[in-house]
Amino acid sequence: MTTLRVGVGSGNPVKRRAVELALGAAADDDLPSDPTGVAVESVPVDSGVSEQPTGHAETIAGAENRAAAVLDAEPRGGAGVPDDGATYDLGVGVEGGVAGFDGADGRYLIMWAAVTDGDRVGRAAGPSLALPADVAARIDDGEELGPVMDDLLDTDGIAERGGAAGALTNGRVDRAEALAAGVSGALGPFVTELY
Repeated sequence: MTTLRVGVGSGNPVKRRAVELALGAAADDDLPSDPTGVAVESVPVDSGVSEQPTGHAETIAGAENRAAAVLDAEPRGGAGVPDDGATYDLGVGVEGGVAGFDGADGRYLIMWAAVTDGDRVGRAAGPSLALPADVAARIDDGEELGPVMDDLLDTDGIAERGGAAGALTNGRVDRAEALAAGVSGALGPFVTELY
């Protein structure tokens, strides 16, 4: 019985859920090593980038750094994860940031994902959403998006729930599903022979 062990480079439950959604959408027979099961574990690691990544390059670097750091982490076991000391088969990094786009005014919430097995790296982006001008101005002044949204909405910990994506769309964009789109795209080199 072979279990595909996947580490998510974050302690955020929404990011873990995004990876679970992406892997649940994959057919078992197209996953690496043709596993009989998949175990996903949160592995809090440092992104190696600023708390509020700005620009695509820094956001991608954060996702890649998280994915790579998972493969160097000591597996801890957990729900559905055997505690047998085996390493992770795949490391997944998910990073949110803010950036501009050529041809579009303003700042956008962006999402990038990276998946690695130590040899190959897959990368993909999730959806991008325009930030309101007052939110963008606060980000440009050095604040982080999550705390800014918490302040505006009088909430606490929005990043571990619906996130800015949910708030900016009145719940029409589910943060876990949005991040899962990026993770699903980053799984491309591992689930198809086209790469």
